[in-house]
Amino acid sequence: MHILYHIFIALYTLAIRLVAPFNKKAALWVEGRKKILLSISEKLRGNDAPVVWVHVSSLGEFEQGRPVIEKIKELKPHCKIFLTFFSPSGYEVRKNYTG
Repeated sequence: MHILYHIFIALYTLAIRLVAPFNKKAALWVEGRKKILLSISEKLRGNDAPVVWVHVSSLGEFEQGRPVIEKIKELKPHCKIFLTFFSPSGYEVRKNYTG
């Protein structure tokens, strides 16, 4: 089963890359994953505060998790929240979320 998962992920990634020139959401998905680990490293460079990384797959999952994020900020104001999205469209809607 494990091998089928990896095959599916590889085929999914290939399909998205093939569709990206013709589909805005697919293009955002591809663009958002370019140098992602380097981007995360740069955003956290120089930060000495504890970090809570919250990753959500969609806008709906973000909305469900928002109370958790806000509670973390209330209970641990010294912590930084690092929020990432799997969904480019969800990210576009909430990229300016101040919480």
